Amino acid sequence: MILFPAIDLKDGLAVRLQQGDMARATVFNVDPAAQAHAFEMQGFRHLHVVDLDGAFAGKSMNGAAVERILETVGLCVQLGGGIRDMKTIDNWLEKGVNRVIIGTAAVRDPALVKEAAKKYPKRVAVGLDARDGKVAVEGWAEQSELSVLEIARRFEDAGVAAIVYTDVTRDGMLQGINWDATVALADAISIPVIASGGLASLDDIRVMTEPRAQKLEGAIAGRALYDGRLDAKEALDMIRGARAGERNQPVERRTT
Repeated sequence: MILFPAIDLKDGLAVRLQQGDMARATVFNVDPAAQAHAFEMQGFRHLHVVDLDGAFAGKSMNGAAVERILETVGLCVQLGGGIRDMKTIDNWLEKGVNRVIIGTAAVRDPALVKEAAKKYPKRVAVGLDARDGKVAVEGWAEQSELSVLEIARRFEDAGVAAIVYTDVTRDGMLQGINWDATVALADAISIPVIASGGLASLDDIRVMTEPRAQKLEGAIAGRALYDGRLDAKEALDMIRGARAGERNQPVERRTT
């Protein structure tokens, strides 16, 4: 189970939005690379980065900030936002991004996802951002008529590493992750699911460690980490403790 701290990039700054609204952005660090380093020092080993401007523009817009992050930290970085063609995928994976996240193109051009996943096994994820169960695209500015499950099932046998599922209505609102919808999605597909949108406190971390969430790869934390509602050490200790408990569970012996 992985806890991914999030860095959202807007105009080269580390920000957090509320419900995906670019007009409701709060700047948390003017130096995204320094923020990434701070997360690394707190004990995180993974990082979730989104180029918000790129998500709206349909192409990478904060490339310099992403490159500084890659140069500064040794974290496993997954990157989304404006990744809509193979050239961009090639570029970022060659530069050191561990995993790219394809969102809008997964709805508009599923063949791209399948081609990329075949070319880069387990290094391509699909980002599905939803309002009321329907997938939003173009930086959440447009609503499609397709459900999250419909799109996720397109990629069942494509070699996709993960589905990053975000409830847009909760993102940045500190209301807690929509665990019911997230777990239901994880139970309905074979692809690992990463929970996103609204992680608020240790209560969400506790849910991550429950048996019902065992099919999840992890969850993404943003605003709660920035404003101190979620203590990084406590969260990571809780996850490590849950992992140790799982390893120490006695193995049931079968009798004949």
